[in-house]
Amino acid sequence: MNVSDPCPCGLARAYGSCCGRLHAEHAANGTLAAPAPEALMRSRYAAFVLDLRPYLLASWHASTRPADLEPPEPGLKWLGLDVKRSALQDADHGTVEFVARSKLAGRAHRLHEVSRFVRERGEWFYVDGDLS
Repeated sequence: MNVSDPCPCGLARAYGSCCGRLHAEHAANGTLAAPAPEALMRSRYAAFVLDLRPYLLASWHASTRPADLEPPEPGLKWLGLDVKRSALQDADHGTVEFVARSKLAGRAHRLHEVSRFVRERGEWFYVDGDLS
């Protein structure tokens, strides 16, 4: 993806100044620079769109992180992200409710989740989520 392309996360910003900045910082020095749970969730969605599995694994909390992620199914197309709400429970815990839409083999799919995030050592991590 070109840094001037629209960011897949749905914000009206170029990829390079949105999620691409977070992806590049992680690739360069291994840090997760998302300032809040919503920013991390959006960067994770963009990472799914772009198949950036190392970023997805690194941004997943160690207590729930899978050992590996399978590549996306051939033909999977991500169609968009809608963040319904984002909230901080305290300085180190947050939730984000979202709907991610995709299409595979001509069939539309929706993933509606309320995700939980935790901040450790100044970095936000995805913990888990409840599907709706």
